[in-house]
Amino acid sequence: MRKIFIGADSAGFTLKEEIKAYLIEKGYDVTDCGTDSAASCHYPIFANAVCENVKADLDGSFGILICGTGIGMSMCANKHNGIRAALCSDTFSARMTRQHNDANVLCMGARVIGSCLAIDILDQFLSNDFEGGRHATRVDMMMDIEKL
Repeated sequence: MRKIFIGADSAGFTLKEEIKAYLIEKGYDVTDCGTDSAASCHYPIFANAVCENVKADLDGSFGILICGTGIGMSMCANKHNGIRAALCSDTFSARMTRQHNDANVLCMGARVIGSCLAIDILDQFLSNDFEGGRHATRVDMMMDIEKL
């Protein structure tokens, strides 16, 4: 089972805590990269913490990032070489981003989706594998952009 690094800003704190408890209950090895309260804070700090940990173990870990919309977290995460972060608000996108894009960080918006849908999205993200094949060529092309 992969290691999960999770982080959120103040807007995502409550949902992060719910997801963290769910993951621990399911037996995942979860590292909480903050924040530790609903006090105002800056989301790039937590996006960086999660992504640096995922980058250190690209084949064995996933990241989960939560802010109000998920947009800020996904933008920050995708600045990191080796990170393929996907903002998902539905289960189909979560499944497809794993199967076709080999996404390694899931971003969600706590003000956009509720906790039940967030858990369903998370389950789809974690239970699907990268299909490879023609998608591997596309992912390689995407990752080559980092070299420009």
